[in-house]
Amino acid sequence: MRFIITAQAGTGEEKSDGEAGFDEKIFSAYMRFNEEMHQAGVLIASEGLNPAARGARIAISQGKRHVVDGPFSESKELVGGFYIIDVPSLEEAIQWALRVPTGSGIDDVLEVRQLTGAGDIPPEALALIRSAAPTWSASVWQGKEQT
Repeated sequence: MRFIITAQAGTGEEKSDGEAGFDEKIFSAYMRFNEEMHQAGVLIASEGLNPAARGARIAISQGKRHVVDGPFSESKELVGGFYIIDVPSLEEAIQWALRVPTGSGIDDVLEVRQLTGAGDIPPEALALIRSAAPTWSASVWQGKEQT
């Protein structure tokens, strides 16, 4: 099963959105954790996200997409980064999340959510996915719970 672990700032007094500055010790702890997950064979991807000021929000109005100039969510609600891992259970994903280093101010709250797999999709919808996007669906679910 694949899970995404997202990191957000908490409600404390810590600075968020990168305001705290670069901390070599914390950064090294994150990289050692990435290495540990990689060596364990569970890490698929891990990235930090730039502050909201470097992004955009896209909304829909009258059936068309358009760029919205804020307001962005409060910085404590923004995702600061993520891990995508492949483990046998939610319990194991939680155990990995409990080991994520802390201290940057944008990782105080972690959310663990299972990603949708082929086994989670009704067969008729799965057939439509494979028909409309054959190479993409094969790459996403290669060797995984295909039905």
